[in-house]
Amino acid sequence: MSKKIYKAKVHRIEKVSASSHFIEIKCETPVEIKAGQFISIYCDGLTLRRPFSVYSNNEGRIGVLFKERGKGTKYIKSLKVGDSIDVAGPFGNTFNIENKKALLVGAGIGAAPISYLKSKLDEQGIENFFACGFLNKDEVPNGMKIDMTCTDDGSFGEKGSVLNYLGVLINDYQPEVIYACGPHIVLKKVAELGETYGIETQVAMEKVMACGIGVCRGCVIDIKKDGKIVNATVCKDGPVFKGNEVVWEN
Repeated sequence: MSKKIYKAKVHRIEKVSASSHFIEIKCETPVEIKAGQFISIYCDGLTLRRPFSVYSNNEGRIGVLFKERGKGTKYIKSLKVGDSIDVAGPFGNTFNIENKKALLVGAGIGAAPISYLKSKLDEQGIENFFACGFLNKDEVPNGMKIDMTCTDDGSFGEKGSVLNYLGVLINDYQPEVIYACGPHIVLKKVAELGETYGIETQVAMEKVMACGIGVCRGCVIDIKKDGKIVNATVCKDGPVFKGNEVVWEN
C-alpha cells in the first residue's frame, strides 16, 4: 500500500482542554476523509510517523485532537501557525453510515473520531445522540458538540463514567446502531450491550501503531471470521470493527 503524502501548513494550533491540543492543517489540495479514518504526521527527527484520528475536515483543513505523550506529540505541540508539515493518508476503513437512529459513545481522546462522525450524520440528517465521558470538566474540549457529558468526579454534566449511563440511554433512546471510540473497557462494554440488546455496534479501536499500513503487524488484534479466530491489524483492517467480531480481552 503506497502512502499518499500531502504538503501542508499549520493553519491553527491551540490548547482546548487541560491536557489536549487541537491542530488544524491546511493541505495544498483538499483531502477527502471519511469518518473513522486517520492520518499520519511526520515529526522532524523521528523515523516513524505518528497516527491520529481525524477530528474535523473543513474546506481542506484537517483537524486533529491530541495529547502530549512522547517525542512526536511534543514536536507537534511546538509547531506554530504557518509552519510546514508533512501529512500522509487517509488510512484505515470507515464507519458504515446508514440511515439508522444512532447512539454515539466517546471517552477521552476517543471523542475525536466520534465527533467527526457526528458531523457527517448531521450533514445527512441522520438522527443521533452523542454521549461522552471525561475525567473532569477541565478535560472537556472547548467547542466539541456533545449531547450528554459525563465526568468521573461530577464537576460537569452527569457524575460518573459514561459506562454507567449506557443501559439507560439504550432503553430511553432506542438506537438502531451504536458507534464508539475510547479505551478498551468502553468498547468492550458497548459490544456487550449490543449483544444483550440486539443492536449493531461499530467500534473504532485504539492501538499503538508503527507503520500505519499493516506491514509491521504491531497493532494486531484477534477477531472472529467465518467461525475462526484470526489476526487483524487495527491500522489496515480497522480501525473500525463490528463489536461482535472482536475477541475482547479482560
